[in-house]
Amino acid sequence: MIVAIDGPAASGKGTLARRLAQDLGLPHLDTGLLYRATARALLDHGQNLSNVTAAVAAARGLSLTDFDAMALRGREMGEAASIVAAVPEVRAALVDLQREFAKRPGGAVLDGRDIGTVICPEAQVKIFVTASPETRASRRALELKAQGEAVDYAEILEDIRRRDARDANRATAPLRTAEDAVVLDTTKLDIEAAYKAALGIVEKRLIEAGISSSRSLRPM
Repeated sequence: MIVAIDGPAASGKGTLARRLAQDLGLPHLDTGLLYRATARALLDHGQNLSNVTAAVAAARGLSLTDFDAMALRGREMGEAASIVAAVPEVRAALVDLQREFAKRPGGAVLDGRDIGTVICPEAQVKIFVTASPETRASRRALELKAQGEAVDYAEILEDIRRRDARDANRATAPLRTAEDAVVLDTTKLDIEAAYKAALGIVEKRLIEAGISSSRSLRPM
């Protein structure tokens, strides 16, 4: 079973994906880390983020076992990843890596921007998580503040809107809702309410597909 969770930055998809993976007993991949790791490799070697040849080489050299997730977080890396992710050649280089992860025994939970539309169009469960730009900016500000970073709400909101535009308008695998995805708007939901809604979507899709999970999907 494959669960594909897509959505824009700071919509809450990563948190939901991690918790769903835990309840389902499935491995989880935050595909955004692939692009952050690619950007990090370029910056560490003094390469320009628009250097396609270097970016593709960095993407092809990634291993899913050596990510330092904390080092890849933060506002700077989010913006850098968004730039790298808009490069068609980089996205192509990472497709097979993501699809191989999804083929793990029993399935997997993947979250990103194009999981349900490009990477795993065959996924049994597809959820598109969204929220208003203002809500997402507030969440990101709180997250960055907790990490000890300086916070400027206006700048963060502008970053969110810029990334949304870049993700939606890129030539390859633009951010969009898969036709068979369920849209989950978390603008007015806290994490527990959003999680409960996501669980309901998963349970309904599993029943429709005649799939039973190894664990009971209930809020913990």
